[in-house]
Amino acid sequence: MTMTRYSPKSLLHHYCGIIWAFQWTSCHSIALPQLLWMLWMGLSPGLWAHQGTQPHSIKIEGDITLGGLFPVHARGPAGVPCGEIKKEKGIHRMEAMLYAVDQINSDPDLLPNITLGARILDTCSRDTYALEQSLTFVQALIQKDTSDIRCSNGEPPIIRKPERVVGVIGASASSVSIMVANVLRLFEIPQVSYASTAPELSDNNRYDFFSRVVPPDSYQAQAMVDIVKAMGWNYVSTLASEGNYGESGVDAFIQISRETGGLCIAQSMKIPREPKFGEFDKIIKRLMETSNARGVIIFANEDDIKRVLEAAKKANLTGHFQFVGSDSWGAKSSPILDQEEVAEGAVTILPKRASIDGFDQYFTSRSLENNRRNIWFAEFWEDDFRCKLTRPGIKLDSDKKKCTGEERISRDSHYEQEGKVQFVIDAVYAMAHALHNMHVDLCPGHTGVCDKMDPVEGRLLLKYIRSVNFNGSAGTGVLFNENGDAPGRYDIFQYQLSNTTNPGYKVIGQWTNNLRLNVEEMQWSGGDQQIPDSVCSFPCKPGERKKMVKGVPCCWHCELCDGYQYQLDEFTCESCPFNMRPTQNRTSCRPTPIIKLEWHSPWAIIPVFLAILGILATSFVVVTFIRFNDTPIVRASGRELSYVLLTGIFLIYFITFLMIAEPDTAVCAFRRLLLGLGTCISYSAMLTKTNRIYRIFEQGKKSVTPPKFISPSSQLVITFVLISVQVVGVFIWLAVVPPHTIIDYEELRPPNPELARGILKCDMSDLSLISCLSYSIILMVTCTVYAVKSRGVPETFNEAKPIGFTMYTTCIVWLAFVPIFFGTAQSTEKMCIQTTTLTVSMSLSASVSLGMLYMPKVYVIIFHPEQNVQKRKRSFKAVAQAATMSTRLSQKSSDKQNGETKMEPDRSQ
Repeated sequence: MTMTRYSPKSLLHHYCGIIWAFQWTSCHSIALPQLLWMLWMGLSPGLWAHQGTQPHSIKIEGDITLGGLFPVHARGPAGVPCGEIKKEKGIHRMEAMLYAVDQINSDPDLLPNITLGARILDTCSRDTYALEQSLTFVQALIQKDTSDIRCSNGEPPIIRKPERVVGVIGASASSVSIMVANVLRLFEIPQVSYASTAPELSDNNRYDFFSRVVPPDSYQAQAMVDIVKAMGWNYVSTLASEGNYGESGVDAFIQISRETGGLCIAQSMKIPREPKFGEFDKIIKRLMETSNARGVIIFANEDDIKRVLEAAKKANLTGHFQFVGSDSWGAKSSPILDQEEVAEGAVTILPKRASIDGFDQYFTSRSLENNRRNIWFAEFWEDDFRCKLTRPGIKLDSDKKKCTGEERISRDSHYEQEGKVQFVIDAVYAMAHALHNMHVDLCPGHTGVCDKMDPVEGRLLLKYIRSVNFNGSAGTGVLFNENGDAPGRYDIFQYQLSNTTNPGYKVIGQWTNNLRLNVEEMQWSGGDQQIPDSVCSFPCKPGERKKMVKGVPCCWHCELCDGYQYQLDEFTCESCPFNMRPTQNRTSCRPTPIIKLEWHSPWAIIPVFLAILGILATSFVVVTFIRFNDTPIVRASGRELSYVLLTGIFLIYFITFLMIAEPDTAVCAFRRLLLGLGTCISYSAMLTKTNRIYRIFEQGKKSVTPPKFISPSSQLVITFVLISVQVVGVFIWLAVVPPHTIIDYEELRPPNPELARGILKCDMSDLSLISCLSYSIILMVTCTVYAVKSRGVPETFNEAKPIGFTMYTTCIVWLAFVPIFFGTAQSTEKMCIQTTTLTVSMSLSASVSLGMLYMPKVYVIIFHPEQNVQKRKRSFKAVAQAATMSTRLSQKSSDKQNGETKMEPDRSQ
């Protein structure tokens, strides 16, 4: 029958009648041995088999009896409940209870005149077997009806009253404590464990009679979370042995890490109870799937820890994984034996403890002669000294020496006090202090156990247990919270192989509700002082934002804040204000540099050079004309309009300096006024000239009467009227939109913000600039039209042909200017290119006018003065005749061509 298939309560109902049979001690009936045989066999075949070869329990008489549950033997193979003896976890802990009982019984101040007894059972490290054993503790609490039972002689049976266990010390493993606690709570027997740390035992509703002097794994898990965070890790894996201890510990770790945040679990794996061949190699392989999670939190038994380390070494991953082990690893040497290099750097945790000197003296003095009360001591003796005790009828193995009985612990064998000895002693003392306080309250002035404590009420004793507060065997306080848990006090160890002065486990910190970790004392693989990384994603560089991986808060991708963005916070990039650009590390914004066209720039040097040459040439022409103002050539060129035209040319050259000068309100105002004024003056004067010539010769074809408005004064009036249109328009613009400077941050804003610049400029857009020149362009086109119409006028009569060539060339210059100006609108050098293009085009158009209209005259005036003589003055009538003759000649030429065309059909006939 498998015990785990039934609840503890149903098991009790099943066994109540059977347990009753154990209590018979005298009955003159032949059938009694047979009945006991059947009851034992019905109770548990495994128990009977073990009973036939192993002693059953230790019993020490006393006024008040405490129960004890210890894993004296390991779990046996299939079909056998118990295996080999466990020296440290079994014998050491069990002897610690005997030692504590002796100390209490010899203490006149603790339970005076009351002797503590003990009934100690072996759990064989198996929960189902421990449940069977624990039924012994509840025998005295089972009510029995013996009225119909008689011996063969008709007398009633003599039944010995079983000892009453008031409380139980144990068990060791959490799974065993859970199983036993379910039984003991039904009979209200308090239980104090010295080693069970499973978090679920803190559930005061289910395990209300359970207490423990060791802190629960929830505290241990909190301490381990704090350790992981203190080392800067945020991405770890967990590994647990299948069973209550491992799974509960990992669950507590995961739960706390979720509640506190900032820690993610890469993988959470379980080690099966019966791992198959290659199971640990698969575990290591799976752990490597998230290789960034170098930290491995391990809640596992010693054997599983050792095999995990072996698999890591086999996979050549020495130094890769950094283990954080629970108290099952602690400071033990057995899990890391022959695996020291793989275990190097492992951080482990262990409830704060101390070696009890008094127990060392007690235990090392134990021998076969003075320790007969320990029914398992002979077995321990054989295992500890690797010898064999002789027994009648048992042959001694040839490969084992004979035990002499003179061997001594620690002298002839290795001895080191087991880590939980302190807690076993504290658990016994906690029970003793509770009984003492209960006796003081219920039996004041009474010697021994009074009626009020016979029997001891379990629920009342539990109340006293939860209220104890005393200094334990190690000098630390022993007390319980409302759930029966002891406070969390842990030592933190690190296994340091490279520490040549003291290799091995070294205390590097403590945890008592908060962590104190000496990071500077930590050493890792190869003696490295730098804490290895165990993170899913490394911190983003300055100027990079985190793009979180969905569902994994510790994992992210780093994205650079590109363009004109800067890192607002760790998750956000934001664009800088329009007048700023990001710093080089993109963590903030900085003002964008402001530039303007400098005089020393190559873009400015060429236009300025052309403008200076043009101004010098124009000044030379003006001076020459003034010097020879009354000469025939100057007078024939129309002095008034010539000076007006030369003024316009001068202003065209001068505008170059205004376009390059640093913008301010005055410069911007003069730019608006003079940019179109120079060209307007020039083309107005030339238009007036060509229009006058055109009208004269057109009028001459019709009559000898001269046209109106051909006098110099009329020409000036017409010119100034044309100019006034531009001037009035500019002044209206100045009034409506006052001139001012702006800083344009959009014009020079390339993809690379390091090249971004703010441009100081006047508030003139490309459109307004072209609009300013548009009137001059209209005058230029009109002038070109009249020049074309006047192309047939004899060159001896006018300047039509030079003006025509000037306008043709000017049109070509401006046709080239427009695509260059607008084609560079997206260039990073837009301001420089457009300013240079505009000023050079204007200088070229002015140079064309100056060169074609005035340089030939200046050349004649200076180098050929003999040609600068008065010619016969022609009347308008002569001009009209010349125009008529010119017209007739052109008509004859046309008729001739037409006649030849008409005769072609005749030739074809």
